[in-house]
Amino acid sequence: MAEGRVVRVVDRRLGSRQLAALLTGAVGEHPGYRALAHGVRTLVLDGRVPLHTRLPAERELASALLVSRATVTAAYDVLREGGFARSRRGAGTWTELPEGQRPAAVAAFPVGDGVLDLAVAAPGAPEAELAAALGAAAAMLPEHAPTAGYHPYGIPELRAAVADRFTRRGLPTLPDQILITTGAQHALSLTLALLGRAGDRVLVENPSYPNALDAIRNAGLRSVPVPVTEDGWDSGLVESSLRQAAPRLAYLVPDFQNPTGGLMPPEQRVRVLETARATGTWLLIDETVADIALDGPPPAPFASFAAHGAGEQTVTIGSLSKSHWGGLRIGWVRAGTRLITELAMARVPSDMATPVIEQLVALHLLRGMDRVLGERLPMLRERRDALAASLARHLPEWRWRTPPGGLSLWVDLGRPIASALARAARTQGVRIEGGSRFGADPGTHEHRLRIPYALPPAALEEAARRLAVTLAGDLRAPADDARGRRWVA
Repeated sequence: MAEGRVVRVVDRRLGSRQLAALLTGAVGEHPGYRALAHGVRTLVLDGRVPLHTRLPAERELASALLVSRATVTAAYDVLREGGFARSRRGAGTWTELPEGQRPAAVAAFPVGDGVLDLAVAAPGAPEAELAAALGAAAAMLPEHAPTAGYHPYGIPELRAAVADRFTRRGLPTLPDQILITTGAQHALSLTLALLGRAGDRVLVENPSYPNALDAIRNAGLRSVPVPVTEDGWDSGLVESSLRQAAPRLAYLVPDFQNPTGGLMPPEQRVRVLETARATGTWLLIDETVADIALDGPPPAPFASFAAHGAGEQTVTIGSLSKSHWGGLRIGWVRAGTRLITELAMARVPSDMATPVIEQLVALHLLRGMDRVLGERLPMLRERRDALAASLARHLPEWRWRTPPGGLSLWVDLGRPIASALARAARTQGVRIEGGSRFGADPGTHEHRLRIPYALPPAALEEAARRLAVTLAGDLRAPADDARGRRWVA
């Protein structure tokens, strides 16, 4: 019975038309059998087609792709021979991974091998502050050690500290409105699982944060993309999409949007809040990078723009990953007290609670957050300007708009070569992701690269030089170069 439920979800999520749409973006409109096999393999390694998923029947996929059935049959044979698929008579063909391969979503990348990592938009930890926080946590631990240590809501001290920071930023918040999670990604997945049901629509920005888009797909939700350009959001389009599609949720990154760096103006925030209230849409607001304000004061919380009593369906998520360190898996949800209780109940079957020691470290870091940001923001501003200068020097034909905050440039390459450039750059020791990884629709943003400025200026200068060498060479990469080493943060 359980297996049957899984099969039905997979069939709905990965029908022949949906796989055809993904493959069109990956291999073109009329692929040969080797290109088709390579496209499916790339989608599996990239995490866009889950493992142990039943592929469409050969005849159905051939019809959707407008190719012969023999082409699909040969492509499936190549996948089986390479260990990327298995078939059983009467049960269909299912995605697999050969021994030693790993999908991009969980692949680790080696450190210290001369590779410049431009796929992760997050700085290293503030070492002195982290060391002090560890010492403070150790001193506080005896107060908690006699207890069982399970806090599904989070320890009271940290909930109060997060609530206090919201209040000081302009959004009065009680500790009961805060749930501590194991990072912002956990907060996002937990909220999607509670508020959404398979088949529900979710309004998303295009482009957007890849891990959020993957979480939405994995939850069986249907994306309703609205474009975000260098000029920001189109208010009319966002509002019409909310009214016409009536999505259950809307996932937005209004503060230094990832990857464009855009900052949503106050008047647009008010209009989105009003429209979402009228359509009954839950707003899921990601404020993970809200503190990285480089050219002005940090924005007030999105929910603070709601009229009195109009913010009940706004859920805000955040973390310390971008402001402090991704290795400290501390995030939070800010919502109404009833929803916080439901989220706490929903998390228990999967992770019980966030580790107390990490919460105590986070508590100390939060109390000194203004001091840390006072040191980090000038450093990141310098690195942003250094990256821009290096790109202008080595790749003068590329274009971008300097973002007022965030951690990356959204670069226009002038032609759709991003994926090929990213593959070829690995041979030069640069790890980077093409713009299509950030697209809500397959094959979009192939003329873009997200280039973070989290590394020191000298490393950014060398990365720009290597990218220029790559661009001047042969952008074609061998088919077997699709190793499971690609992931984004």
